[in-house]
Amino acid sequence: MAAIDSVNQGFRHRYLRFAELTSQLRAWADTYPDITRLHSLGTSAEGRDIWLLEISRNPGTQRPAAWVDGNMHGTEVAASSVALAIAEAVLRIHVEPRAAAAELPAPLLETLRDIQLYVLPRLSPDGAEAVLERGGFVRSVPRRHDTTGHAPWWQPRDMSGDGRCRCMRIPDAAGDFVAAEGLPGLMLPRQIDDPPPWFRLYPEGEIIDFDGETVPDADPLANTADLNRNFPWDWRPEPQQTGAGAFPGSEPETAAVMGFAADHPNIFAWLNLHTFGGVFIRPLGTQGDAHMHPGDRRLYRQLADWAATFTGYPTVSGYEQFTYEPEQPLRGDLVDFAYHQRGCLAVACELWDLFRRLDMPTPARFVDHYTALDRNDLQRLADWDRDHNHGRIFTDWTPVEHPQLGAVEVGGADPVVGIWNPPPESLPALCESVASYWLRVAALLPRLVIEEVVVSNVDEQLFEVSVTMANHGYLSTAGIPSSAALPWNHGVLAELVPHGCRLAAPADARRELGHLEGWGIGAGAMRHMPWFQRSGGSGHRRTLRWLVHGEGTLTLSVGNARLGWLQRVINAR
Repeated sequence: MAAIDSVNQGFRHRYLRFAELTSQLRAWADTYPDITRLHSLGTSAEGRDIWLLEISRNPGTQRPAAWVDGNMHGTEVAASSVALAIAEAVLRIHVEPRAAAAELPAPLLETLRDIQLYVLPRLSPDGAEAVLERGGFVRSVPRRHDTTGHAPWWQPRDMSGDGRCRCMRIPDAAGDFVAAEGLPGLMLPRQIDDPPPWFRLYPEGEIIDFDGETVPDADPLANTADLNRNFPWDWRPEPQQTGAGAFPGSEPETAAVMGFAADHPNIFAWLNLHTFGGVFIRPLGTQGDAHMHPGDRRLYRQLADWAATFTGYPTVSGYEQFTYEPEQPLRGDLVDFAYHQRGCLAVACELWDLFRRLDMPTPARFVDHYTALDRNDLQRLADWDRDHNHGRIFTDWTPVEHPQLGAVEVGGADPVVGIWNPPPESLPALCESVASYWLRVAALLPRLVIEEVVVSNVDEQLFEVSVTMANHGYLSTAGIPSSAALPWNHGVLAELVPHGCRLAAPADARRELGHLEGWGIGAGAMRHMPWFQRSGGSGHRRTLRWLVHGEGTLTLSVGNARLGWLQRVINAR
């Protein structure tokens, strides 16, 4: 079997265009057909496949699974690289167990060999392709749902001929920016005592439906769907929630994810990758922690410990530390959908800790980082770009004759590499750290086993079949504690089908055990403390008994749609 490194096509060192990403996924699927399946969940508006890679000992047969997705926002291409790195780490466990054993403890490896992994590296292939091809900001998808008639709007376009979309500046007595002295390309918010020249800044491009006078606001969220506001949990329409889309799942990309998740209840853990900031964001997204199930809180404390250990990132509440306006939650996001509706241990990650690289103190609410840069911070950013990012962000200004606005200058910031995404030189370490974190989360999944089958004679033609089933995994077979109440989250089932013999009570052939507890309960539990150390009872194990008349064989099936099915043939004689 080919070595893992021989199939790698460079995603740890550069950002892949769609054709390159497709080539990497197909290379894995073609090279390792016994443990992979490549699925297209559908196509984007521009006809690109929404690829999902499945990795498992028995692909196509459902078992407890972990999910990873990335790049649902067009600019966030580093998320695709990290998602691919997680896929490669799990492939290595199957293909190169000795190499994996040098990096991971044996109990972790044993657990991870049993899980199923779904990786959707690029949820918005159209958005990512536009950003990698020409630059410019694309929140999610480069398409508009214009409800404003023929109001003018900005269309990104390379006006200078350098192949990138940056900024345009125009001198204006009412300008709100000034140029930073000695730092070409860096623009600073104008202060009241700044001398001229003053400038107005616009995205590099042209104005569609220009009336010759009106310069529109450069609102990148106007009249376009944000895929992370288009999921059904607590969805709200425009204008209550910007980017909501026409209805939940109105976009082909989100509809593909929703449909797959509904058909695959076996997903227990969900990682939603974004950039940037260097932070994990956990539920709840619409309420404070006082409303969260205490068992869920303990699990997220464990995840926060691993996040700090392996990535150095903090973990924050979506509602308490990541609402752009206090008490105004973001509606219709993917993590809330995965947590509330799919019963998953779900978390988002904003990759790339730029704020820490600039030595910025952490504010009380992490989200305030994004509006907290003062002039000194901006100047430090420009210095960092020059010294550590090969000057990829800031470029000096070039005069251009704009067909609509006349004389302008093009240049300034191209945030794709350095702000929205890390420099390629930082990708290997980022991939390694997040993969190490997520492998541990994936190892929390339940592990249903048939511990013992005993057949004993009651008399010559009557046998008792005793079956003991147990959950050897960390999580309950229900998953996170709050998900046990979901109507589709059924308990464990056991069914005994006779062949050549018969059950004494045929109506009892199929029996429900309920959910089996896991051995883990997260971090910060009273029963782990030395003043009250106690294990739970035997809720992780159940024994069922059947009486069987006559000799023959019996097929035992144990599991459910979420856990998959274990089968064993039993001889009754």
